[in-house]
Parts: sequence; C-alpha cells; structure tokens
Amino acid sequence: MKAKILPFEQIERWLMTLLFFFIILTNTLGGMISLESLTDSNKNLTPKYFAYIFIPLCLYAAFYLMHVKILPAYRKDRKKGKFALHSLLTVLGSWTLVTFFHIIGRFVGGPFKSFFIISVVIAIYLGYNLAVRFLDQLFRQSQSTNYFLYNTARCIILYTFVMIFLLRIQDVFHHFILIFYIIIIPVLSALMLYNYFLIYRMKAIGKDDRARTFFFVLPVTVFVIFLATSIVFKQPEPPIFGALATLFIVAVFNPFAQWLFSKYDRTLGQIGTLTNILDQKSADLQFLRSQINPHFLFNALNSIYGTALRENAEKTGEGIQKLGDMMRFMLHENNQDSIALEREKEYLVNYVDLQQLRTGGEENIDIVLNRPAHRCNGQIAPMMLIPFVENAFKHGISLQKKSWVKISLRCAEGSVHLDINNSIHRKSGQDPEKASPGIGLENVRKRLNLIYPQRHDLVIRENDLEYFVHLSIQLTPNA
Repeated sequence: MKAKILPFEQIERWLMTLLFFFIILTNTLGGMISLESLTDSNKNLTPKYFAYIFIPLCLYAAFYLMHVKILPAYRKDRKKGKFALHSLLTVLGSWTLVTFFHIIGRFVGGPFKSFFIISVVIAIYLGYNLAVRFLDQLFRQSQSTNYFLYNTARCIILYTFVMIFLLRIQDVFHHFILIFYIIIIPVLSALMLYNYFLIYRMKAIGKDDRARTFFFVLPVTVFVIFLATSIVFKQPEPPIFGALATLFIVAVFNPFAQWLFSKYDRTLGQIGTLTNILDQKSADLQFLRSQINPHFLFNALNSIYGTALRENAEKTGEGIQKLGDMMRFMLHENNQDSIALEREKEYLVNYVDLQQLRTGGEENIDIVLNRPAHRCNGQIAPMMLIPFVENAFKHGISLQKKSWVKISLRCAEGSVHLDINNSIHRKSGQDPEKASPGIGLENVRKRLNLIYPQRHDLVIRENDLEYFVHLSIQLTPNA
C-alpha cells in the first residue's frame, strides 16, 4: 500500500466484472421477476425478464470496450480521431441496444429512459476519469514516494463513483445488490481493518494482551449496539441478531481474518525471497555477460608473451603477463561464490599496473596505489572491488588534462576497506565509452545488498572536479 501504486486498472475491471456478474445472476434467478411468474398466462413478463438480463449486459459490454480496449489503445497511440470514433460507436451501439430492450420490456419512458441511463453512465465514467487525473496531477506535484495517501484516495474515489452509478441504475437490479455494496462491504472492510491493525499487528509486535483485549472488544461492542437498538425501538429481535452477529465474529470472522493475514504475510515473504533470488541471478547473469573470457584470446596472449621475451621487450612482456593473470582469474575464479581476498587484491594490483603501463611517461597523470604488504586473509565474493577501480580509470584519466587516481586498499581481520579518489573528465556524447558501463556500479550495489546485507558501507560523493568512493565490507558475519 505504501511501496507502490496499486494496479487500479485491474481492480476497476474486476470490481465492475463481479458487480455486473452478480446483477445479471440475481436477475437471471428471478431477482426482478420471479421464475414462477413466467407462465403461459404471463407471457407479457417474459420480454421484461430478458430485458433485466440484457440491459446490464449491454452496460457491461460498453464499460469493457471503453475501459479495456479503447482507452488503453488511445493511451498507447494517442490517435484522437480513432479514439473519438470508437467511443462514439460504443455509445451509439449501447444506447441502441438498451433502447431496444427498454421497448420490448415495456419500461416506462422507452427511448428517453434509455438515453437518460446512457447519459448518466457516460457522465459518471467521465467524472471518475477526471477525478483520477486530478489526483494524479496532485500526486506528481507532491513528488512523494509514499503511495498510501494516493492509494487510499483512489480507492475512495472508485468506491464513491461506483456507488453513484448503482444509485442511478437501481431500476434494473435487485435492491440487495445496493444494500450489499453500500452497507455490507464497508462493514466487512472496517472489520478487516480492525482485525489487522488492532489484533494481528499487535500480536506480530508481541503485544498479545492488547490483541486479546481488542479481540473481545469488537463482538461485545456489536452486541451492545444491537441491545441498545432493541431498547430504543422496543423491538425484541435485535438482541437475537446481535447474539448471532457476535457468535459469527468470534467463531468465524476473526479466526478467518487472522488466517488470511498470516497467509498473506507468508506469501509476501516467499515473494520477497524469490525476488531476492531472481535479483541475484539477474545480477550474476549480467555479471557473467560482462566478462572477457574468450579462450582463444588467452592462448594468443601466451604466444605474444613468448615473442616479447625473445625480442627482449621486457615491459611488453610484463604487461602481457599481468593481462594473462587477469584473464586466468576471469576464466577460472570469478564465477565462484567466493574467492580468497588475496586473489581479489592481486587482480586489482594487476589492473592498476596495466593502467600505469598504459599511461607511463605522462607527466599530467598521477596514479597512486597504497596496498597492504601483508597477505589479506579471508574470503570475498569475486569482483567486488575492481568495478570501482575500473570506474575511476574510465572517468578519471585524460591524456590531455591533469588527471589522478589515488587508491587505498586496507585489509583487517574479517574486513576489507577501499578508498578511491579520482579526477573527473566527462565523456562527450559521441564517445563510445560513455555508453559502456563495464560491469556497472549498479550491478555491484545489488550484489553488495544481496551478499553483504547490513555488513557493508558504501559512500559515493562527487563534485565538479573529483569523485570519491569509500567501501567497507565485513567479510564474516561475526566480525
């Protein structure tokens, strides 16, 4: 209710579908004209009986066409002429059919009555959509991320306009439908809210005594209301109904509500677990797709490395060797759930060394790597550190401007800490590197949240000149 906007298009469709289903069902079963009256001596009632069935059916067909077909199509293609034509055809078609059944059913008013019904339905439908649009504009202006007020207001608007609609067409359905909608549904909704907030949630936070109190307050209050009604109006029946209502609440409604809420919470928990698994698999898939792991390139590097040694090109050989070590890591280790922290450190060092080889001799580029001389102990998920280093070199190095990348890596008992400070050189819109995020910081954020929840600290800041990253990871849960 707070986290996102409810699927109101589906809610509207299902609400109206169920509403018309019960209207048509009750009319079919004799809600307006009893089945016993449809005898040979009352043949004049048969057309009216079918009119009570087909008039609501025509109204629902018009709603379905507008709300499920025509309006969504207009929102998609924005063709006003097509929308106006289809809307006009729907209105004329529904009016023609409703008029036909008004005539054969010999309703008072004939075509004028049917025109009045269609006009009222159109006015209510337009009013609802205008109210929703006004609410959407208010919500967008507020820029709130809490959707509770929006969802609540929209539910109230939907309920109110459907009630107005039922009040205006109540001549074509049994009054029980209106009583159920106006009285029974709000009462059941109030009982459900009472059960959820004052009983179920109290139990969930450990306030069992208060929950038990509210559990019995509700049926007692209901019985007292019926008893007071009996005294005021001097009728003997209300206490009997009050006793039955109290028994129903205690024995049926409250237990059912508690079971429903617990089932709902379990379902939400399962959905949350499946969502986390799906996010992790999605992140892993994106991560694997980002890897550079063609075996032929790895073999080619070995051949080039041997050639460089034979030609006494020491720096070239050193660079190829480091790149080969990195590719070996990519091929054989980074698809594991966890690796030795020392191997992650070696990969990071090799990456920085390669960058220093690439930019060697450039006076305006300053690359500094402070790393622990001792061995880093512990296990870490692979490729947790290097994306931040990769990002620093991607956006922080320019061969034409003053540039710097300063990296500090610290290993402690059960934790690792990475600090990066780099210059910023914005890529132009035509630069292909601008659209190439590498592994991607968002991917790393997801992996950190999934693998090290409540066990990492990531701080990223930037200004016009510099970019700062601080990352701390507790590698063991008890650290």
